[in-house]
Amino acid sequence: MVTAPNIPTEITNPLNDDELRKTQAYWNACHYIALGMIYLMENPLLKEPLRPEHTKPRLLGHWGASTALSFIYIHLNRLIKKYDLDVILMAGPGHGAPGILAPAYLEGTYSEVYPDKSEDEEGLQKFFKQFSFPGHIGSHCTPETPGSIHEGGELGYSLSHAYGAAFDNPDLIVTAVVGDGEAETGPLATAWHSNKFLNPVRDGAVLPILNLNGYKIANPTILARISAEELESLFVGYGYTPYVVEHVDGDDASITHQKMAATMEHCVNQIRSIQEEARRTGEAKRPRWPMIILRTPKGWTAPKEIDGHKVEGFWRAHQVPMSDVGKNKEHLRVLEDWLLSYKPDQLFDENGKLKSELKELAPTGQRRISANLHANGGMLRKDLKMPDFRKYGVEVRDPGRSEAGNTGILGEFLRDVMRNNMTNFRVFGPDETASNRLQAIYEVSKKTWLADFKEEDLDGSQLSPDGRVMEMLSEHTLIGWLEGYILTGRHGFFHTYEAFAHVIDSMFNQHAKWLDISKEVPWRAPISSWNILLSSTVWRQDHNGFSHQDPGFVDLVTNKSASVTRIYFPPDVNCLLSVANHCLRSKDYVNVIVADKQKHLQYLNMEDAVKHCTKGIGIWDWASNDDRGVEPDIPDVVMASCGDITTREALAATAIMREEFPELRIRFVNVVDLFKLQSESEHPHGLSDRDFDTLFTPDKPVIFNFHGYPWLIHKLAYRRTNQERIHVRGYKEKGNINTPMELAIKNQIDRFNLVIDVIDRVPKLGSAAAHVKERMKNAIIENLNYAFENGKDKEDVDNWKWPY
Repeated sequence: MVTAPNIPTEITNPLNDDELRKTQAYWNACHYIALGMIYLMENPLLKEPLRPEHTKPRLLGHWGASTALSFIYIHLNRLIKKYDLDVILMAGPGHGAPGILAPAYLEGTYSEVYPDKSEDEEGLQKFFKQFSFPGHIGSHCTPETPGSIHEGGELGYSLSHAYGAAFDNPDLIVTAVVGDGEAETGPLATAWHSNKFLNPVRDGAVLPILNLNGYKIANPTILARISAEELESLFVGYGYTPYVVEHVDGDDASITHQKMAATMEHCVNQIRSIQEEARRTGEAKRPRWPMIILRTPKGWTAPKEIDGHKVEGFWRAHQVPMSDVGKNKEHLRVLEDWLLSYKPDQLFDENGKLKSELKELAPTGQRRISANLHANGGMLRKDLKMPDFRKYGVEVRDPGRSEAGNTGILGEFLRDVMRNNMTNFRVFGPDETASNRLQAIYEVSKKTWLADFKEEDLDGSQLSPDGRVMEMLSEHTLIGWLEGYILTGRHGFFHTYEAFAHVIDSMFNQHAKWLDISKEVPWRAPISSWNILLSSTVWRQDHNGFSHQDPGFVDLVTNKSASVTRIYFPPDVNCLLSVANHCLRSKDYVNVIVADKQKHLQYLNMEDAVKHCTKGIGIWDWASNDDRGVEPDIPDVVMASCGDITTREALAATAIMREEFPELRIRFVNVVDLFKLQSESEHPHGLSDRDFDTLFTPDKPVIFNFHGYPWLIHKLAYRRTNQERIHVRGYKEKGNINTPMELAIKNQIDRFNLVIDVIDRVPKLGSAAAHVKERMKNAIIENLNYAFENGKDKEDVDNWKWPY
């Protein structure tokens, strides 16, 4: 039988009577403020009898997890002061903000960053009213919350965020409070394995605290309804040493305070002992880090019953236990008694400030959890020491005549970014670093791994306790690590197969929202951007088939605020290097780079690539023939491309047309920065209508060959002149086990279909081009038949080069 270890008897009751009295009083102050935030907009100190007009007309917020959060918070404060600890707190329970905001206000940080929420009666009234009130703050630990880098609106990420914050932060302890509802999510379940990646020599520590209060919104939680033996075995199996602190119904809270104080102090000492041993010997091996299972009632300290229904210790305490206090006199009386049960007159002085003997319980300065600089990572962020990306470029003498592996060369650049920044830069990806051709990074840093090693791992597995390449087959956990890492002031790069970026759709959503709000919070300093490489792209997943073909992640990105989103489709190596260099230097964005890992034609020398990427969109003169120096220099058709394969096919179609129709004026436009297509009124990168019409003309047909779903281009360009003239080709969910050309043909992004599109849309061609159109149709049939018979594409297609 597995059982949680006991706490050493010498620290069983670490709090003396005075400390215990003050701790309970401070906790009561947290309760009073948390409850006031949910219910009150006037009469903050109850100096007069509570009346309906003192309460909010709409009652929003969550009481259920708040008391346990503040319980943990104040016990951390004691240890921060005693041991001068560097601590931040991740509040996993989704809407438990009152339990974090209350101590943040009591220790003074809130009033420092929001002076109108002063530590007096007037400030307390404003503090109460703002919570979940129109025009003010929400009920999560939103970006406006000092000391928080984890909102918790969507459950499942507190633990991975905590580990991300701990990497390369040797003196930091990150306490991650995991709600038992949150513990039922897939991302949280995989995040427990993060302890196999934490190096005690160079990293900080994570102290997970699983708060079992027994209920979600209206249901019991799984982990609260299994046996103690099964629960403890689970965490022993995850590799932790679990300690149990349980509030027994009927016990005075002082007993639970003593248990928590003793347990938490023991865990902190255990963490320090593990780190000291590892740093003394220099040997990085995986210890059994401590974690705490904290069993408390749901809605702890709420009324036992209301209207004959159980409240404390039941799901009815999850949100607002009484929602009609403005109309129900009995409920208003219950609320008043509930508030007064915390004895506010003994907690606050006549002016509404926390009494000095309680105030001294909190740490001061930047040791306060709510003022810790790691939770405002931009204050600690240092720019990367960047190599010159130009040195990694390939020579391009003739556009479209030579090939190179785009991401392979990017890997060499990232290798040296890593080499120059061995304490604040990491690369994250789900078991695909080599698959995405980024393996050059291994020359300076291997994969982080502190689980068991086997002898055969020495033969190419690239595993090391000192590695800085983070690989785990959970995109959720990887992105959680990346978020925690960059939110605490560091830099990162994430890569994944394009089709499976959808695994992190909602995590991207949450981070984009966080960034968007953070830009409006003046005290939050800018952080490093999320940098995401989507590789192994749709047009080169012909071998893996339909399941691996989905370019739709970028569609999702375009839904979010233009102030934080950027999408790039570099067509060749030199453009990719220029884009990556820009993204790694940027702040406060989510940068999405789409670049395939296979060999591709190279188009621009480095100088031209930098110019092209700086503009984000431009005419490729060498591929165009409309600038003939003879008036009028107006094209008959605009061929546009965005993406590596689609650019190649658009160029091949252009070459066919220039041979078949020498008099046809063709302008070739390539798009690197996707948001250039949007109006400047909708995105800061967007072209003006005048520039758009200058580039694409106001009235000529545009044949746009796009990497992703074709309707995205129409969405972005919907306000442009004469929409009906813009004809877009892209992926249309037509795929299986195909050759590259067969896949292109099925989705009509191939050169032959593009030529047909031009013939159909340029009036002067008409029936004069009938024979060419027939030849294109025949070429489509021939290429499909060849693929079916030979399992590969024809040589002239596979080895096509730009002929001009």
